[in-house]
Amino acid sequence: MSSGWPVWLASREVTLRPLTYGDARSWRVVRRRNAAWLRPWDATVPPGADARPSSFRSLVFRLNRQARAGTTYPFAIEIDGRFVGQVTVNNIVRGSAQFASVGYWLDREYAGRGIMPRAVAMVVDHCFFTAGLHRIEVAIRPENSNSLRVVEKLGIREIGYAPRYLHIDGAWRDHRLYAVTVEECPEGLVARLD
Repeated sequence: MSSGWPVWLASREVTLRPLTYGDARSWRVVRRRNAAWLRPWDATVPPGADARPSSFRSLVFRLNRQARAGTTYPFAIEIDGRFVGQVTVNNIVRGSAQFASVGYWLDREYAGRGIMPRAVAMVVDHCFFTAGLHRIEVAIRPENSNSLRVVEKLGIREIGYAPRYLHIDGAWRDHRLYAVTVEECPEGLVARLD
């Protein structure tokens, strides 16, 4: 199967495209404006780990290198040509596993409009039907009601609980784990929203 990258996806008002160096200004503006809102959900580097500051340019360089290698797909989310967030397919594993995880964030101004469920559905459909993956997982902090609503709207089932799963907002945080396989959605996830 194709690695499926680079790719542009569109469904209704949502456009997903590769994250680029040209997104720097918009990305910084949105992240600054939403810093307090995103802080409880953003991954942080644990003490003792390599904590070198990373510029947006180095972030895009690293993500694009990983995308070319087929291990990550970093999508910018656009509404009417405006950058409003990001959805990234991480930890793509091939071979006998054929799975990955998905993480995402959205400008608070656009929350509650169905944008993120659609963006996640588009990415999952791309992973299943173009990139040839079999399973997609999403890890969500139990307190993150907005992200929990995304998987609920998409009908992605909960599969477990992971204590101290990711380092977020300065500490190791528990997560609820969700997963979907291609057999569970033969028509795709976007179809569940339409």
